[in-house]
Amino acid sequence: MSDQNLAEWRKLALTLEEEVNKVIVGQESPVKLITTSIFARGHVLLEGDVGVGKTTLLKAFARSIGGGYQRIEGTIDLMPNDLIYHTYLGEDGKPHVSNGPILKSGEDLSIFFFNEINRARPQVHSLLLRIMAEKTLSAFNKEFKFPHLIVFADRNQVEKEETFEIPSAARDRFTMEIPIAIPQIDELMTSLVFDTKFHDADKLIEGAKSELFKFDELNKVSEEIQATITATDALKNYSLNLWKATKNPDLYNVKIGGIDVNRLIISGASPRGISMMMKCARVNAWMDNRTSVLPEDIHAVF
Repeated sequence: MSDQNLAEWRKLALTLEEEVNKVIVGQESPVKLITTSIFARGHVLLEGDVGVGKTTLLKAFARSIGGGYQRIEGTIDLMPNDLIYHTYLGEDGKPHVSNGPILKSGEDLSIFFFNEINRARPQVHSLLLRIMAEKTLSAFNKEFKFPHLIVFADRNQVEKEETFEIPSAARDRFTMEIPIAIPQIDELMTSLVFDTKFHDADKLIEGAKSELFKFDELNKVSEEIQATITATDALKNYSLNLWKATKNPDLYNVKIGGIDVNRLIISGASPRGISMMMKCARVNAWMDNRTSVLPEDIHAVF
């Protein structure tokens, strides 16, 4: 892929941000982080209060990316097989089996959205996390592949009853955990309350351009970004020290008054986590039209 093609893709990435920012206001930072994660081919977990626009935000991204889009609602009675298949009685009175949300789009599955993931049981989390890691699924004596899959999920942080917290080791599968908060700007808050266009989320989402680019080329574009954007030796040392500091903060003069910071840490960043940080930093540099990673790129995604 030529530099010119990467430049064209950069324009598309910036257009993607613009389109989503038309749908949901006051969330420019989360929108950029999600865009970064998409081009780094990483999964995204959104966190925030009820009604702040998490679902609307993710549906807008799904519309603009294109490809197969499927979703499921997290409930306490959801079982792993509900992701794979549904059983029902047909008009002939006989039992039938149809594909569940994971299989409906086949290899064209681009976005799988798990709404309120913490309402689902750990058994469901386990299956989903395996699919996220391997992008394959064995079912019906066949192996299904999802080469273009990105998982978007959100979790309800308000209610704690009938919810199942996702363990830290499992959350490591998500490239980013992004908080979504109510914008603290009076003008935007007033618009959200009194501008009626914000009262119909579905209509807002329809206003975003659909299928801005070929979703099945994103993997190739991501690989080219990672191969093209460079890092100096100084930046590599900076990243290594940052990783070590997550494990032994006192050795790097990271202090909190009156608190032993070592007692706050069970485990530092994983190799997977720190490598995904660098992938996202490269994407951030590319989106800012630079050919080399700067510390600011790491700060933007860390």
